Amino acid sequence: MALPPVTVQTLEAFSDAWNRHDLDALMSFMTDDCVFETAAGPEACGTRHVGLAAVRQAFAMAWHTVPDAQWRNGVHHVMGNFGVSEWTFTGTAADGSGIEVNGVDLFTFRDGKIAVKNVFRKARPNLPAAVRG
Repeated sequence: MALPPVTVQTLEAFSDAWNRHDLDALMSFMTDDCVFETAAGPEACGTRHVGLAAVRQAFAMAWHTVPDAQWRNGVHHVMGNFGVSEWTFTGTAADGSGIEVNGVDLFTFRDGKIAVKNVFRKARPNLPAAVRG
């Protein structure tokens, strides 16, 4: 039985799961052979994580690195088997400085789930702790 196609509402729910830090919910959106390409890393694609276990671990690292991570101001687009989510990433780095950068996720969908999540994020220096609002 085929799953319904991915919609803007699907991406809104996926984004909500990120902001709740709900790893089980996030993984329910992903295909078994999913791919997650991070914004930074040693490869041209950042770092590529393949398969449910590897992607789950990489997703969890986002909250380990930035425990108060949030993806705000989400705007989502779906065009067939391709989608885009625009967002502003906010949080606090380990040194207390603030993170506030815009970014996008590019998605490839298959069988009603996310097969590829490819992240692009602006490079911006963190904000001093005293400046954060």
